[in-house]
Amino acid sequence: MYDKPLPVVDPESAPYWAALKERRLILKRCRDCGRHHFYPRALCPHCHSDALEWSDARGTGSIYSYTVARRPAGPAFKADAPYVVAVVELDEGARMMTNIVTDDVESIRIGQRVAVTFDAVTDEITLPKFKAA
Repeated sequence: MYDKPLPVVDPESAPYWAALKERRLILKRCRDCGRHHFYPRALCPHCHSDALEWSDARGTGSIYSYTVARRPAGPAFKADAPYVVAVVELDEGARMMTNIVTDDVESIRIGQRVAVTFDAVTDEITLPKFKAA
């Protein structure tokens, strides 16, 4: 049983969660400015266009920023501590907050290359996490 908080799937993000369940990472891409963004939303955060489409992401990138959580963010995360919470800059340019899956939290570095891994936490929800590439 998964006892951590689960994301809320709304109509705007439903395609994203469906793709993760299929072990695919997708991002919104603006047809006007050509830039990708994350999190899924109705307007491009770069140019404010509503001409958006879903596109497949490579699932690779680098660590932009991170922290090691040595104290759990609540009782449900106690067994995971210490764990790495990071902002990954995907090769497409979008940044996303995620976890870095590692047995050695001290080995994590800014700029380190990472690749997506898919964690099916329930029958309906798969979370994108990253491992060192």
